[in-house]
Amino acid sequence: MTATDLLRPLLVVAVFAVVPWLGVSNATLNFLVYMLIVALAAQGWNILGGFGGQYSFGHAAFFGTGAYATAILQVQLGVNAWVGLLCGVAAGVAVGLFIGFLSFRSGLRGSYFALVTLAFAEVFRVVANAVGFTGGAAGLLIRLDPGVATLQFADRRITCMLVLGFVGIGLVISTWLTRSRFGAHLIAVRENEQAAEALGVDPMRVKLGAIALSAALTALAGCLYAQYFLFVDATVAYGPWISVEALLAPLVGGAGTVFGPLIGALALHGLGEATKGIAGSVPGIDLVVFGVVLILVIAFLPGGLMGGLSRLAGRLRTTGRGRKPAVEA
Repeated sequence: MTATDLLRPLLVVAVFAVVPWLGVSNATLNFLVYMLIVALAAQGWNILGGFGGQYSFGHAAFFGTGAYATAILQVQLGVNAWVGLLCGVAAGVAVGLFIGFLSFRSGLRGSYFALVTLAFAEVFRVVANAVGFTGGAAGLLIRLDPGVATLQFADRRITCMLVLGFVGIGLVISTWLTRSRFGAHLIAVRENEQAAEALGVDPMRVKLGAIALSAALTALAGCLYAQYFLFVDATVAYGPWISVEALLAPLVGGAGTVFGPLIGALALHGLGEATKGIAGSVPGIDLVVFGVVLILVIAFLPGGLMGGLSRLAGRLRTTGRGRKPAVEA
């Protein structure tokens, strides 16, 4: 991966970094932080589902593990928030490798793999709701203590910059996948696992690497969510909402692309907020918008918004080359 490859992710991050400093309201900053957290989880899903072709319905298992790990370490053991974040990511990776090893060793793929991940997320939700050290049904409340050591900032713009920095790391990882040998192996396994194995690729190793990377980013999103909202319970951490949003954003934006998850998260939540602003406080109106957008994208833009933009740019280039210069009189 060259410096030129990093230019586009850095430019995108720079554009987003300007927005919080334009005098926007706290509501807009809350929207940006939440949207970026969802985009980070979606980047995690995109590595496994978009690049790897292993569709998951249970990324809440990784998100919730990261959120609970950092919350438990801070609330129960008084651990530094940065250490809690690293431990949360490590715990998410461990869960990902565990689920991946059991699933891939059994040869599960497609809908079978998706249902297994969904089942694991539901099991984790039930367990977190029942045991004592997670706070049970009451959940865990992280003490408000603004400071760098606690990853809590009175100025929401700082939090936005922090989350955006991690999203930038996700963009760099996705860009690396498009240029690296590992990324090529991952796409080869997605397209034809038997053919890739015949060429010397180890599918088990590649898929485990993909689920580890995917779980790391998604667990990181869970850690940041817990640190921003300062509360975690089983419904928030392991609920199906995050699995759905982590899946929808790449599909709408463009699965298997570098910027698809970020564009999809922005489009979905932007439309959702706009709809709520127009329709008022109608319960579930944003979910209706999500469903309509997904149907339209699948029907008319199978490659997502990024695929549609690429085709449009290609047509414009073709049209431009096809024009003949005007004949002077």
